[in-house]
Parts: sequence; structure tokens; C-alpha cells
Amino acid sequence: MAAISNTYDPATTAQAMAESFTAGRQSMLTRQSAAATATGKGLSTLGSALSSFQTSLATLTGLNKTMSANSAVFSDTSAASASATAAAAAGTYAFFVEQVASAHKVSFGGVADFAGGGELTLGVGAASFTVDLGAQANWTVRDLAAAINGASGNTSLSASVVTTGATSELVLSSTATGAANVIKVSAGAGTNPALAAKLGATPNQLSTPLDAVLRIGSAGGTPITQSTNTFNVIDGVSITVAKAQAAGSAPVTLTVAADASKTAANVQAFIDTYNKLKSTLDGLVNPGDPSSGSAAGAFAGDSGVRALRDRMVSALRGAGTSSLANFGIIATREGTLTLDSTRMNKALALNPTGLDTLIGTSASTAPSGIAGQLDSYLKLWTNSVNGQIGSRKDAIGKLQADLTQRQTTLDKQYDSAYARYLAQFTKLQTVQSSMSYNTSLFDALFTNSKD
Repeated sequence: MAAISNTYDPATTAQAMAESFTAGRQSMLTRQSAAATATGKGLSTLGSALSSFQTSLATLTGLNKTMSANSAVFSDTSAASASATAAAAAGTYAFFVEQVASAHKVSFGGVADFAGGGELTLGVGAASFTVDLGAQANWTVRDLAAAINGASGNTSLSASVVTTGATSELVLSSTATGAANVIKVSAGAGTNPALAAKLGATPNQLSTPLDAVLRIGSAGGTPITQSTNTFNVIDGVSITVAKAQAAGSAPVTLTVAADASKTAANVQAFIDTYNKLKSTLDGLVNPGDPSSGSAAGAFAGDSGVRALRDRMVSALRGAGTSSLANFGIIATREGTLTLDSTRMNKALALNPTGLDTLIGTSASTAPSGIAGQLDSYLKLWTNSVNGQIGSRKDAIGKLQADLTQRQTTLDKQYDSAYARYLAQFTKLQTVQSSMSYNTSLFDALFTNSKD
């Protein structure tokens, strides 16, 4: 009589049966989880790309920012420097730097350690503040400097300590330039007499407070006097004087003109940031190509993201008769942009403000042109309150939580099925072992009978 086979493993068989029992639902959950993860990553990539583009757009076309650039250059850059906005009128101007503004700086020598008590009143110009010397029993000059720097209401004075041999000097420096910003120090009642005497004496004058004086035309021209070294006397131009000219020197010449290289750099930066976003969007909606092993993008079948890309391309066409192509910003067959600087310079020579009018501004106060349209539309996606990116992330988060719960439930069903099959096949194995044993007995019995 043939023996009954008992070669299978109950644990392995139970595992295979349990996996077969849950295979369909596990396969579906795995696909859904992978899709949700890919969508979540895609949303993060999309959100980052859109935010980066908006940041770059604000840098280039935000409030008081323009694509067109002007340069402002002095004939003697050691005497003064300047910068110009696109609103500055081209021209040549002459100035004479008579005096440069400086800040008041004084020192009090031989300030020794002193007992606490009283208070000091310090100030620069019309502003003042107090230092409470009763806050601690004993003071060093460094304690005093730290208290002055940290005093409430001190916005115009800094204190430091210079050690000269066995003694120390308290140095006070005004943070504001100008003849009116004179440092003042006075000791109140109860202040240590030695300290009050030191601070009440005439200090060492390390730097005299002076106003800046800029004359129009020449040394005999109309003077412009102010407390700071930066002048805004020409619309769209900021002038900073750095060194006074010697008496009898020729005036310095300021030339304001269009800056073609900087304008081209601004336009190229706009092109680069747009092309980077366009490339990201193309990758996200790419349908893929199974024949070449190219995987589809996270939003290959998403009409909303595809519409986002198409809307951006449409916004670049502008409105009216003018277009980016007129100014040398040309779209390729792939939809990216390139710059023909020669064409741009020719167009700007005929229409200096045309490019800025076309591109406009992304400033939220008064958005206009292409930049305004792009930024306004992208905010529908990036707005932190009700934007598409946030809404979609919330939906994906809920889906992933649901999938996690469903996976937990399926895992429990798998464990239950495995335990059930293991018990059944273990019992079956026991029965088979018993039958095999009995079969062996019968074989032995019948064999002996024949003998």
C-alpha cells in the first residue's frame, strides 16, 4: 500500500493561501497608495516651482521695479557714486562735493570703577534716554558701556571701551551723521561724584558732526545741505557723496543713460525663471512613453495642471499690437523663451518704455501687464487660504489617511486568514501523519502474513 505524502509546510501553505485571499484588495491599495504618494510629491514640486517663480517675478517686476535699467556714473567715483531707476531721465549733470557728512564721536578718559546710584541722561540731537545706575551696587566702565547700548529708548548712540595702559576710555559714537546730531551726557542727582566729574568735563572730540554739502554745477553753485550723504535731487537718481573735493577742483560730472547690459540681464533673468517653471510643468503633465520606458508625470491626466501651463503660455502673448517678440523675447517651438538682445535694443531705442509697459508689474497694489496677469493667476494656486495647491494637498492627505486605515484593516484580515489556514493545515498534517502511521502498520501486517 502506498504511503500518504506529508511533505508540505503548514506555515508556508497558510501564508500562500492568506496572500491569495487578500491579493486583489492589496494590489488595488498598493496602486492607490503609490498614486497618492506620487500626487503628493507632484504637488510639493508644483508648489515650490510656482512660489519660486512668483518670488523671482516680484524681484524683477515688483513695486518700483522695471526691466529697463539706467546707469548713473560719476566721472570721479572716489568723490561720489550714484544709481538710477528706469524713471531717471538721461542727461549729464555737474556737481561739486564741498563737504561730506560725519557723525559725532567723543571719549571720556580715566573712567574708573564706581559705586552704583543715580542715573545718566544721554542723547544725540533732540533724542535722549536714561541709564539707571542704581540697578547694581558696583560698576566697571564695561558695565556702563553695556548698559548704555542696552538702554530702552537708545536708538542713536553706541558705547565702547578702549583700554589705554592702566586706565580705560569710554567712547560714545552717534549712529546718525549731521551737524545737529551732537552727543550730550549729563549725570543726575545721586550719581557717583567721580563719575559725574569725568562725564561733566569736556570730552575728547574724536569726530566732529558735519552736514554734507553738495553744490550744483561748481564750487560757486547753489549749495544743497543735509545731514546724510545720500542725495535725491534728480528724479530717479540716488547720489551718495564719499569724499570732499579740494578747493579749486573741477566739478564732477554725472552721466545718466540707458544701461543696455543690465536691461538684458533683467530680461534674461525673467526668461530663465519662466523657462524653469515651464520645464517643471512639462515634466508634471508629460504623458510618458511606455515604448521607450519614459514614465508619465504626476499630473499626466490632470486637466487643471495642464490648463495652468496653457494659461501661462497665453499670458505671455500680451495684449494689443505689442508683443514680447517685438522686444526680442521669442518663443521657441518647445514653448520656452529666448532673447535676441539686438532686436530688443533696437525696439527700446524706438520705444524706451514699451517693454516695461508690456511686462508691467506684479506689485499687489496695482498689478499690470504680463507680470500682473501671471501673478494674479498663480495666486489662485499658491494662496495659503484657498489656493489650489493647499486644497489638493488637504484632499491627498485625507485620501492617504483613508488608505492607511484600509491597509490596517486588510492587514488584520490577512493575519486572521493566516491564523485560520495555519490551524487547518496543521490539523490536516496531524491527520495525515496519523494515517501514514496506520498505513505503515497495515503494510507491515500484510507483509508478515504473506511470509
